[in-house]
Amino acid sequence: MIEVRLKQLLEERGRTRYWLAKESGINYDTLTRIEQAELSNRIELRVLDEICRALECQPGDILVRVDDSKAESKRKSKGK
Repeated sequence: MIEVRLKQLLEERGRTRYWLAKESGINYDTLTRIEQAELSNRIELRVLDEICRALECQPGDILVRVDDSKAESKRKSKGK
């Protein structure tokens, strides 16, 4: 399973989703959907590129493959 770590990356950099929306030109609601990955199955490469440009990072800093069993236990711990 692919895990989106946008929220963690923003927190580490002391930035907000609002800042990222303004800096990248990506709609705030689009960033929200990406951050809440369980609601979305895709990220356009253009959008990923703009996020990486704004945060000066690589796609692998945002998207990480995790073991399915770890992802499942994480979802259960959140009450899903």
